[in-house]
Amino acid sequence: MDDLRESQAEKVQEALDMGELENGRGLNQELGLARTADTRWGSHYKSFKNFISMFGSIIDVLDTIVVDAWTLEERAKAKGYLSTCQAFEVAFMLHLMRDVLGMTNELNTSLQKKEQDIANAILLVKVAKKRLQKLREEEWGLLVDKVSAFCVKYNISIPNFDDFYVNSGRSRRKVADHTILHHYRVDIFFKIIDWQVQELNARFNEVTTNLLVGVACLNPVDSFSSFDINKILMMVELYPDDFDENIMVTLKNQLETYIVDVRDVDERFSNLQRLVDLSETLVKTKKHLNYPFVFRLVKFALLLPVATATVERTFLAMKLIKSELRNRMNDEFMSGCLVPYVERKIFNVISDETIMNTFQDMKTRRGQL
Repeated sequence: MDDLRESQAEKVQEALDMGELENGRGLNQELGLARTADTRWGSHYKSFKNFISMFGSIIDVLDTIVVDAWTLEERAKAKGYLSTCQAFEVAFMLHLMRDVLGMTNELNTSLQKKEQDIANAILLVKVAKKRLQKLREEEWGLLVDKVSAFCVKYNISIPNFDDFYVNSGRSRRKVADHTILHHYRVDIFFKIIDWQVQELNARFNEVTTNLLVGVACLNPVDSFSSFDINKILMMVELYPDDFDENIMVTLKNQLETYIVDVRDVDERFSNLQRLVDLSETLVKTKKHLNYPFVFRLVKFALLLPVATATVERTFLAMKLIKSELRNRMNDEFMSGCLVPYVERKIFNVISDETIMNTFQDMKTRRGQL
């Protein structure tokens, strides 16, 4: 890692001296090859991007290990990694994955925010799919040009796309019946883009989209600017057991009265930012009694596990708390440990004395039982 850091610093300085990079505050900061993580979706995009930026330094360090390695095992590993890195297919995959994941990076970032703007997230899904479709139909040539320039820069052999493709893992006697161009464009380029689009379609199908858009329409931010009765009613249709036809008629009327009340009449609802704030204010003002079906919708929206990143972070916290040394922890005790960990911002403002008194009361009640 020290060699990699030193090599990267030298290459950045060389590029600055040649005028290939701009100098300024916040520019050309040190990059790293952090391990990707499922709970940090952007880490995959960052890893590909940094690998390409640091490619020259990585090759230099592997070359150094091949020459100076203390053991045959280390030298063999370094030779294997070096040979792999200098293959055209690796260069192609690096650039393709960086471009594909870059097109969904803003969506990933939006979905991981604690306070999610669901309406904009849905729009970002459509944007990502359009960009992926454009990449598939129009930008194959641009990608090949980028990869070819990269290969020329680092002395990587570029294959003749008109030759027949030979799988490196199979005998050369068994030559494939398709060209190298077909392999890279159809078997890799098209397939990866199609997989990404299928994943977006599966996670954001029509039902999910209607659900998320309906939740976004209930959000009180900016004086209920996202409120749309028709979209809310489309969401309600997903709950036929809780909203029958008669209730739907009443709900539509309640929604029309409710929005005039909270947006134009009652100033207590003017500066609300979250659904939680809306729910609390409805109860404090007793308007949940005036609009019971609207309040039921707000409760449904609060119960929906739309905060995917928050859920994943909770499971990550579970792994930290229920470890191999504490594998017999029961559900009640684990829940009691998870809540303070996940909601630690709230617990940080509660005094230790209050927490101790609460535990003392719990202990007293258990003794009475």
